[in-house]
Amino acid sequence: MAYTPKLTYKGRPLVRCGNDLYYGSMKDPYVVYLHILNTKDENGVKVADKVHIVLMSTDQNKPEMERIVRQANKAGLYNALSFGDIMLQGVLNKKK
Repeated sequence: MAYTPKLTYKGRPLVRCGNDLYYGSMKDPYVVYLHILNTKDENGVKVADKVHIVLMSTDQNKPEMERIVRQANKAGLYNALSFGDIMLQGVLNKKK
C-alpha cells in the first residue's frame, strides 16, 4: 500500500519531526528542508520565529554538502514554506 502523507502544503508532502520539516517528495530530484532555529510565545502557543531553509538534492550518491543547492533564512514558518515552495518549483520547472 502506498504511503499517504497526513500533511500537505500546495499538494506536496510535509513531514515534521521536532524542529525539522521536509517539504516535497523523496521521489522528486529535490526537496526543501526547513529547520526551526527559534520559537516565540504568542498567546501561550510556541510558534516558529526564525527558520533556516535548505533546497537539497535527493541524490543519495552525492556527498551531503554537495547536495545543498541553495540556503536562506526567513522569519515565520509560513514565510519559510512559501519561499521554499518558490525555490522548489523553480528548480523542478528547470528540469522539465
